[in-house]
Amino acid sequence: MSTSLLVQQCRAQNPRAQTALYSQYCDGMFVVASRYLKDTAEAEDAMQVAFIKAFKKIEQFKGDVSFGAWLKRIVINTCLDALKKKKIHFEEITEQTPGVEQQEDESWSVDNHITKQIIEQAIEKLPPNYKSVVQLFLLEGYDHQEIAQVLDITQSASRTKLHRGKIQLQQHLKKLDYGKRY
Repeated sequence: MSTSLLVQQCRAQNPRAQTALYSQYCDGMFVVASRYLKDTAEAEDAMQVAFIKAFKKIEQFKGDVSFGAWLKRIVINTCLDALKKKKIHFEEITEQTPGVEQQEDESWSVDNHITKQIIEQAIEKLPPNYKSVVQLFLLEGYDHQEIAQVLDITQSASRTKLHRGKIQLQQHLKKLDYGKRY
């Protein structure tokens, strides 16, 4: 059955359609939740909460993006809410903060043979305030405006955290002999 038909049936509160959509997306959404919440039980809980939110707010799904992309955003926001509850504090950085760089450094790259898994493992080693921004930007494809909204920070803070996180990511990959400066 097509996703659009399942979504229509979910709008009518059809439990079988909800189960079918859950079955179709649960594995992928668990992987997304696991990127943010390392404890398997916490990731499962966040994923379950996200599905409940999605089914309650299914009327808000307009179809301008795929259902999977819409659901993924709910999962990510649910995970970030869980992290906030665990008291991971996102420090506000402004232009007046000493050492804030105003431009993004795009002068580095990684070898072509590096895998996504190696990059994800390197991102895991970043401090939490950089890790979330780097994950949202590099892995999830969010822009600075979206990151600022999700994390409740300024766009400038998002750029700065991304810049600093990429520097630390590059340093880690360099130690592994994957990162190169051009």
